[in-house]
Amino acid sequence: MITPLRKVPEKRPGKVGGKRDANRRRRSETLARAALDLFLVRGIEDVTIDDIAERAGTAKGNFYRYFDDKAQLVEALLLPLAAVVRKSMRKCAVDLGKAKAPDEVSDAYGRLAATLGVSAIENRDVVQLYLQEHRAPSTEARSGLRRLADELQQGAFRLSEAGVRHGVVEVKDPRISALAVIGAVENLALVILRGEHDFSLPDVANTLIHMVLDGLRVRPA
Repeated sequence: MITPLRKVPEKRPGKVGGKRDANRRRRSETLARAALDLFLVRGIEDVTIDDIAERAGTAKGNFYRYFDDKAQLVEALLLPLAAVVRKSMRKCAVDLGKAKAPDEVSDAYGRLAATLGVSAIENRDVVQLYLQEHRAPSTEARSGLRRLADELQQGAFRLSEAGVRHGVVEVKDPRISALAVIGAVENLALVILRGEHDFSLPDVANTLIHMVLDGLRVRPA
């Protein structure tokens, strides 16, 4: 069973919406942004907490008022993206369960791709960090990335299996087509986020899904 990303606890929140709460959020966001900028350039393992505090313009001790360690900070960075992934995959599974025709199945996959594409654009730096780091050697600081990668993979397996059950694709092992789509989307997304091409992420995801569905579609006898 895949362990989902844990919710990062909020420390010293004060009254919600109050000055203390706003200051805490601002300081934790400043630390997170500083860390993300450094992670993208140097990688998670080569960045120290001292580096993050210095980049954020604060003392090292202040880091520990908001995060226990780098692993918890990385999880905090991933949470908005992970929430969209989980919600959109659940929605797609529900839509597939209601689908009565092949076009409805294709539309369900297309909506999933579009939602994930928009989220990738809105969280482009976090997505780039994920793409750069989630296949690197497993470490404590990268544990959240690995869990999110496992969630994506298992979710893709289930959705691919649903396509087989609905008879819109014909493949011996649906995990193979799921991994092919994941790999292609990740490679293309990294190229786009690095500014090497100006493809639209939703268009890329939709194109890949339709290529897979067309290539593996059950043909009339």
